[in-house]
Amino acid sequence: MSLSKLVFRSMKKNMKHYYLYFFALIFSVTLYFSFVTLQNNAEVLATVQKSGTATAGFEAATYILYFIILFFVLYANHLFMKRRSKEVGLYQLIGMTKGLIVRLLAVESILLFVGAIVLGMLAGFFSSRFFAMVLLRVLEKEVLVTMTFSTEALQQSISVFAILLVIVLVQMAWMIHRVSLLSLFSASKQADERVKRFSPLQMMIGFLGLVLIAYGYYASTKLFDIESAGNLFVNMIIILASTIGGTFLVFRFSVAFIMNSVRLKKNGHLSVHDVLALTPIMHRMKSNAKSLTLITVLTGVSLGITTLSYISYYSTEASSYSQVPADYILLEDKGQEFLQKLEQNNIAYKRIDYRLQAVTASVAQLLPEDQQDSPFYNMKGTIYTIPLSDYQQSISNASISGNDIILTNYGGYMAEMFPMEKDRDVVVTVGEHEETLHVIDVQNESIISGIVTAGGGGPIFVVTDTLFERLAAISNETLWHKQTSIMLKSKTDLALAEKLYIQSGAGVIPSIDSEGETKSYIQASYESERKENIETLGITIFTTAFLGLAFLMTTGSILYFKQMSEAEEERGSYTILRKIGFAEKDIMKGIYMKQAFNFGVPLIIGLLHSYFAVKSGWFLFGSELTAPLWIAMSCYIALYAIFAVLSVGYYKKVIRESL
Repeated sequence: MSLSKLVFRSMKKNMKHYYLYFFALIFSVTLYFSFVTLQNNAEVLATVQKSGTATAGFEAATYILYFIILFFVLYANHLFMKRRSKEVGLYQLIGMTKGLIVRLLAVESILLFVGAIVLGMLAGFFSSRFFAMVLLRVLEKEVLVTMTFSTEALQQSISVFAILLVIVLVQMAWMIHRVSLLSLFSASKQADERVKRFSPLQMMIGFLGLVLIAYGYYASTKLFDIESAGNLFVNMIIILASTIGGTFLVFRFSVAFIMNSVRLKKNGHLSVHDVLALTPIMHRMKSNAKSLTLITVLTGVSLGITTLSYISYYSTEASSYSQVPADYILLEDKGQEFLQKLEQNNIAYKRIDYRLQAVTASVAQLLPEDQQDSPFYNMKGTIYTIPLSDYQQSISNASISGNDIILTNYGGYMAEMFPMEKDRDVVVTVGEHEETLHVIDVQNESIISGIVTAGGGGPIFVVTDTLFERLAAISNETLWHKQTSIMLKSKTDLALAEKLYIQSGAGVIPSIDSEGETKSYIQASYESERKENIETLGITIFTTAFLGLAFLMTTGSILYFKQMSEAEEERGSYTILRKIGFAEKDIMKGIYMKQAFNFGVPLIIGLLHSYFAVKSGWFLFGSELTAPLWIAMSCYIALYAIFAVLSVGYYKKVIRESL
C-alpha cells in the first residue's frame, strides 16, 4: 500500500480524533491572521497614526500572541499524539519503522496545517473587520471599515505557521523516537500516582503552599508603601515567586491531602459521587499539578493586565478632569477673545474666577507619622492657595475662619500613596514670613488646572480672604495669579466651542518664570484632553483585551481538552457503572462535582491572584477600581462557565454511549 493511500485511510479512520486538533489549529490561525490583518487595515492605520506607540504596541502584541498560539498548538498536538499512541504501536507491530511512521504522521500534519490555514484565514479575514470596528469604537472614531485582503498579513501568517509546523513535526518525531513499543500501548491509559497515605512532610509542604500564597497576597498590599519603595523590583520578584510556588504546592500536595482527608472521614463508605469526583481528582493531582499551576498563573496574569488596562481606559474622564477641571481653563486673563466669541455665537456658559497665591510648605507635615521618616518627604515645595470666597462659587457651604484651611484638589495616585490627614498643622512660608495653618478637612474635588499644580491631583489650600490678602501683600512672586474656569451650559455647543477655542489661541499661555525666561504652556480643553487619553489608552485596552481573550480561550480550551481526554480514558468505568445499575443522573452528579473543581478552583485562585495584583497598584493606572475589576472578572467567569458546560456535555455524551 502506498504512503498516500495509508495517509488517506488513517485520516478517515481517525476523524474523531482529528477534529479537536483541527479546531485548535483553525482557532490559532484565525486569531493570528485577524490580528495581523487588523494591523495592515488602511482605516485603522490612518486612525491610530497619531499615537507614536501604536505600531510598537501592535508588534509586541503580535509576538505575545504567537507565543500563546505556540503553547496552545504544542499542547493540543501532545494530547493528540497521546490519544493515537495505540495506533502508532500497531504500525510498529506490522513492521513499519519509526522513520516511516514519522513520515506518515508528518504528511497528515502538513495536510491538517494546510487545511487549517485556509479555513483559519477565511475566518480571520471576516473577523478582522469585526475587530477593526471594535477598535475604532473604543477609540470613538466614526470611520467606515472596508474588508481588504492584506498580502502582508498573508505572507506573515504563512511564515509563522510554517515555522510552527516545523516545531510540531520535531515534537512529533521526538515523541515517537523516545518511547518504546510497550509504552505506546499503555500511554493513553497510564495510571496516575495512587495516593495511599500522606506523610507528615507532604502535609507540611501542602501547608507551606498555602502560607506562601498568603504571604504573597500580604506583601502585595505593602508593595507601594514608603518603606519598600527602594526595593520595589526585588519585592515584586519575591511576591511573584512565592505566589507561583505556593500555587504549585497547593495543587501538588494540598488539594490531594484535602481530598484524601475527606475520603478517610467516610470510613470506606464512598458513594458513586465520591468515586467519580474525589478519587480521580486526588489520584490525578500529581500529573495535573504543573498544568493547573500554569493555567492558574496565566489566568491571573492575563486578567490582571486586562483589568489594569481597562482601569486606565475606564478612568479617562476622571484623569482628564484632574488635569482640566472644567470645559475650558483660562490662565492669567488670557483667552478674552475666546469669551467674546462665545458670546457672539450665543453660547451660554458658567464662569468661575480663582485668585492664586503661592506659598512654600512641606507636605510631610500632613502625612501619617509612619511616612515622615524619609528625608525625601521633608522637602519643601510650592503649593497654591485660593480665597474662601472664590472656593464658595463651586462649594457654597464651605466655611473656615482664622488660620483654618481646607486642603482640596488632592486625588489620584498621589492621594493613594501619600494620604494626607486633617486636624493637623502645617507651616507655610511666603518670602521671610511664616504662618501656621490648621487643616480642618481634606477634599479630592479637582478645581485647579494641572499646569498650576504641576500635575493633576496636586494639593490646593483654601484660606480665608483675609489671610489670602495678607499673604499676597507680603510677596507677589507667583508664577500663576488667576484661573478662570468655563463650563458650557449645553453640551450641544461643544463642537463649535472647541473650534472657537482653537481659533482664538486661548490654550497657548506665555509666562515668565522666576529667572526671567519666557515659556509657553499649552492648556488643553477638557474634551481634547479626554480624546487624547482615549486615543492613547484605547489601543492599549484593545490589544490587552485581545491577548486576554486569546489567553482565556487557550487556557479554557486546554482544560476542556484535558477533560475530553479523561472522559475517554474513563469510558470503561462508566460502562461498568451502567451495567451494575447506576442511572445516568447518578453518575452525572459526580461529574458535576469534578468539573466544578477542574474549572472552578483554577479560576478562583486565578481571580484571587489577579485581584491582589491589581489591588496593589491600581491607583497608578486610574481612579476607578470596582467597576472595571468586576466587569473583567465577570467576563472571565462567564467564558470559563461556557467551557465547563461544554465539558459536562461531552461527559454526558460519553456516559450515554458507554452502554
